[in-house]
Amino acid sequence: MERSWKLSCLSAVALIICCCNVLVTQCRSIAPADAVPANASTLRVNASGGRKIPETLFGIFFEEINHAGAGGLWAELVSNRGFEAGSIEPWAVIGDSSSVAISTDDTSCFERNKIALKVDVLCDGCPGSGVGVYNPGFWGMNIEQGKKYKLIFYVRSSSPANVTTSLTDASGRTTLATVTILSGAANWTRQEIWLQAGGTSDSARLQLTANTKATLWFDQVSLMPQHTFKGHGFRNDLAEMLIALKPAFLRFPDQSLLMNEMSGGCYVEGAVLKNAFMWKNTVGPWEERPGHFGDVWNYWTDDGFGYLEFLQLAEDLGAAPIWVFNSGVGHKESVDPEHIQPYVQDALDGLEFANGPASSKWGSLRAKMGHPAPFDIRFVAIGNEDCTLPHYQENYPTFYNAIKKAYPDVKVISNCDGSANPLPHSADFYDYHAFVSEYAVTGPDANTGSLLAALGEAAYLIGLENNSDLVELASYAPLFTNVNDRRWNPDAIPFNSSHSYGTPSYYMQQFFIQSNGATLLNSTLETTAPSLIASAVTWNDSKSEFLRVKVVNFDSNAVNLTIVFEGTNSSKQWQVTTRTELTSASVMDENSLDNPTMIVPVTTVVQKPPGQDDLQIGISPHSITSYDFKRLA
Repeated sequence: MERSWKLSCLSAVALIICCCNVLVTQCRSIAPADAVPANASTLRVNASGGRKIPETLFGIFFEEINHAGAGGLWAELVSNRGFEAGSIEPWAVIGDSSSVAISTDDTSCFERNKIALKVDVLCDGCPGSGVGVYNPGFWGMNIEQGKKYKLIFYVRSSSPANVTTSLTDASGRTTLATVTILSGAANWTRQEIWLQAGGTSDSARLQLTANTKATLWFDQVSLMPQHTFKGHGFRNDLAEMLIALKPAFLRFPDQSLLMNEMSGGCYVEGAVLKNAFMWKNTVGPWEERPGHFGDVWNYWTDDGFGYLEFLQLAEDLGAAPIWVFNSGVGHKESVDPEHIQPYVQDALDGLEFANGPASSKWGSLRAKMGHPAPFDIRFVAIGNEDCTLPHYQENYPTFYNAIKKAYPDVKVISNCDGSANPLPHSADFYDYHAFVSEYAVTGPDANTGSLLAALGEAAYLIGLENNSDLVELASYAPLFTNVNDRRWNPDAIPFNSSHSYGTPSYYMQQFFIQSNGATLLNSTLETTAPSLIASAVTWNDSKSEFLRVKVVNFDSNAVNLTIVFEGTNSSKQWQVTTRTELTSASVMDENSLDNPTMIVPVTTVVQKPPGQDDLQIGISPHSITSYDFKRLA
């Protein structure tokens, strides 16, 4: 599959900084937006026709990196809820060695995660509210006054004992909610308790305590807010930020390999295969999921955010799911062709879980989990940038042929790059160019999310629009980061337990949400400003036709731009409505938790002066600007 690129100068530069992190412009003083522009440019737009952009061009993908899911998008507040992480951390002891002793054993009632927490209460009439354990969640639990939280846990005891469940502040001295139950069963019992907060703390913790001498065992302790996004377990504010991007697709669960085997994500692979994300371990009742250690990013996940939850998130976002499955490859080991068949069958079973009828073996599990209707996966990736790793190309045809035989309409994505030379095997897409699964400006230019990075990326996306006859899917990476665990910079959406914000790169993507399925118009930019790039697209809703002009200005000087409509549709047929701009005083400015809206798109109403056929506008230095038009009736 031989491909060529039609990148403009600036979009090519953006591609370079995406891959090589080179500096494209120096920080210089910026002229005010209303200063007399040093450059005059003309954008000639032929609004009478163009080329349709794929419906799928701009989407998102999610990887478990930076505690993006565990401690982030997934609203579970308890960290290491099943005590399977290899230690009890971050659980900690309430009391001293004379009053309580903590250990673990393998007496759990759950076959796939046998570890349970054993709490020996050594005192009668223990001091204060008793002794036991507490869990601070992921750098603090966000508990809000008046809201309810569902606590589920499993418990057994050697003798009757009152167990007090509490939400407190970080010190444990201020109680936000509390309920006491009587535990007196030698066998495991499931407890479900609603805790309503009487106060607020964004660094709260969950406590399990007793004040009577007894031995208690706890397992599978979960605390979830009553209200999650569409009731499906996702943190509301983070999910709403994804909705605002209107993604065409959601790729999961992996990030690209990047520069070397240990610098990228590869959550689906693992450094070794026993730590790979295997979908069958992430479905079924959450209490029975074994969880796994993400050995690339070095933290444990309980896999409450599993395969079905990914599919559900895609559906909730109105995005097409793109599933990346393990191809028998880890960073340090690969399965040879003689033993690859179980991995092929696992992929087919995963497609049956997603696409099969409720009467099928794996479709019936999906239905039992609450989703009788198929999810309709239309894209799968055989592995994650594994092309050069041992056995990938030998095993690829076995996966491809099996998938096409069982699901001929599913599009298959190869990890091999087909942009310069034909692919060595059949594929519907290849991941580097026909599918740009990971673009971002990184390194010193980007820091943790600079305006400069967003400018480079915006120019690159205009290049992708111009090449959308060849490129059909593109997504930014990484999507999320918990600010307490930044393992990769930059990221589109940083957050802590209670707050979140978008980087300029996040807001940059909003300029392109109307591009999916739009018509790319033929346009010509006449300019002496070498750091200017522009495009124009049109789209329709049920009532009207709209046109958007996007302009990226890398320069420290403002530009006077005249938009001229040509062809059968003159400027008199279009009414400019709004102007939206993303800029700041310095290209290295960033948003933060303390100042989350320092750099956000600003939209203003625009009216063209009477009698003026063409639209004359000022483009600010170091900015992304769009002008929206509506066709006159």
